[in-house]
Amino acid sequence: RRPPAVICYICGREYGTKSISIHEPQCLKKWHQENDLLPKHLRRSEPKKPEVSPIQAKGFYDLDSLNEAAWISAQKQLVPCDICGRTFLPDRLIVHQQSCKPK
Repeated sequence: RRPPAVICYICGREYGTKSISIHEPQCLKKWHQENDLLPKHLRRSEPKKPEVSPIQAKGFYDLDSLNEAAWISAQKQLVPCDICGRTFLPDRLIVHQQSCKPK
Protein backbone atom coordinates (compact mmCIF):
# COMPACT_ATOMS: atom_id res chain seq x y z
CA ARG A 1 0.00 0.00 0.00
CA ARG A 2 1.28 3.44 -0.90
CA PRO A 3 1.73 6.06 1.81
CA PRO A 4 -0.93 8.81 1.79
CA ALA A 5 -0.28 11.56 -0.71
CA VAL A 6 -1.63 15.09 -0.97
CA ILE A 7 -2.15 16.89 -4.29
CA CYS A 8 -0.69 20.40 -4.59
CA TYR A 9 -3.45 22.88 -5.44
CA ILE A 10 -1.02 24.90 -7.58
CA CYS A 11 0.77 22.36 -9.77
CA GLY A 12 -1.41 19.26 -9.35
CA ARG A 13 1.45 16.93 -8.38
CA GLU A 14 1.34 14.51 -5.47
CA TYR A 15 3.47 15.00 -2.35
CA GLY A 16 3.73 13.22 0.97
CA THR A 17 1.74 14.55 3.90
CA LYS A 18 4.92 15.82 5.56
CA SER A 19 6.47 17.50 2.51
CA ILE A 20 3.38 19.27 1.12
CA SER A 21 3.78 22.07 3.68
CA ILE A 22 7.34 22.62 2.42
CA HIS A 23 6.39 22.32 -1.25
CA GLU A 24 3.39 24.70 -1.40
CA PRO A 25 5.21 27.97 -0.46
CA GLN A 26 8.02 27.14 -2.93
CA CYS A 27 5.52 26.20 -5.64
CA LEU A 28 3.59 29.45 -5.12
CA LYS A 29 6.82 31.46 -5.35
CA LYS A 30 7.71 29.68 -8.61
CA TRP A 31 4.15 30.25 -9.87
CA HIS A 32 4.52 34.01 -9.28
CA GLN A 33 7.88 34.12 -11.08
CA GLU A 34 6.50 32.27 -14.11
CA ASN A 35 3.25 34.26 -14.14
CA ASP A 36 5.16 37.56 -14.15
CA LEU A 37 7.07 36.47 -17.28
CA LEU A 38 3.90 35.69 -19.26
CA PRO A 39 2.34 38.12 -21.74
CA LYS A 40 -0.38 40.22 -20.07
CA HIS A 41 -3.25 38.37 -21.77
CA LEU A 42 -2.10 35.01 -20.35
CA ARG A 43 -1.48 36.14 -16.76
CA ARG A 44 -3.76 34.59 -14.17
CA SER A 45 -4.92 35.52 -10.71
CA GLU A 46 -3.18 33.76 -7.83
CA PRO A 47 -4.59 30.28 -7.13
CA LYS A 48 -6.47 30.06 -3.86
CA LYS A 49 -6.01 27.12 -1.52
CA PRO A 50 -9.26 25.12 -1.38
CA GLU A 51 -11.11 25.23 1.92
CA VAL A 52 -11.83 21.75 3.27
CA SER A 53 -13.16 21.51 6.80
CA PRO A 54 -12.07 18.77 9.21
CA ILE A 55 -14.47 15.82 9.35
CA GLN A 56 -13.80 14.85 12.94
CA ALA A 57 -13.48 16.70 16.21
CA LYS A 58 -9.85 15.54 16.39
CA GLY A 59 -9.07 17.77 13.38
CA PHE A 60 -8.43 15.06 10.77
CA TYR A 61 -9.16 15.90 7.15
CA ASP A 62 -10.87 13.73 4.55
CA LEU A 63 -7.85 13.19 2.29
CA ASP A 64 -9.99 12.26 -0.72
CA SER A 65 -12.03 15.50 -0.48
CA LEU A 66 -8.88 17.54 0.02
CA ASN A 67 -7.20 15.96 -3.01
CA GLU A 68 -10.31 16.38 -5.17
CA ALA A 69 -10.51 20.10 -4.33
CA ALA A 70 -6.77 20.54 -4.96
CA TRP A 71 -6.99 18.72 -8.31
CA ILE A 72 -9.88 20.94 -9.45
CA SER A 73 -7.91 24.04 -8.39
CA ALA A 74 -4.85 22.89 -10.35
CA GLN A 75 -6.98 22.15 -13.45
CA LYS A 76 -8.42 25.68 -13.34
CA GLN A 77 -4.89 26.97 -13.99
CA LEU A 78 -4.91 25.46 -17.49
CA VAL A 79 -5.63 27.61 -20.55
CA PRO A 80 -7.22 26.25 -23.77
CA CYS A 81 -5.46 26.56 -27.13
CA ASP A 82 -7.42 28.81 -29.53
CA ILE A 83 -6.67 26.44 -32.42
CA CYS A 84 -7.18 22.88 -31.12
CA GLY A 85 -8.85 23.40 -27.73
CA ARG A 86 -6.35 21.34 -25.70
CA THR A 87 -5.47 22.83 -22.32
CA PHE A 88 -1.99 23.79 -21.15
CA LEU A 89 -0.24 25.79 -18.49
CA PRO A 90 0.16 29.32 -19.93
CA ASP A 91 3.94 29.09 -20.40
CA ARG A 92 3.52 25.75 -22.25
CA LEU A 93 0.66 27.16 -24.37
CA ILE A 94 3.07 29.60 -25.99
CA VAL A 95 5.36 26.71 -27.02
CA HIS A 96 2.42 24.58 -28.18
CA GLN A 97 0.92 27.32 -30.36
CA GLN A 98 4.15 27.58 -32.35
CA SER A 99 3.55 24.10 -33.76
CA CYS A 100 -0.26 23.75 -33.55
CA LYS A 101 -1.93 23.50 -36.94
CA PRO A 102 -5.66 24.00 -37.63
CA LYS A 103 -7.43 20.86 -38.81
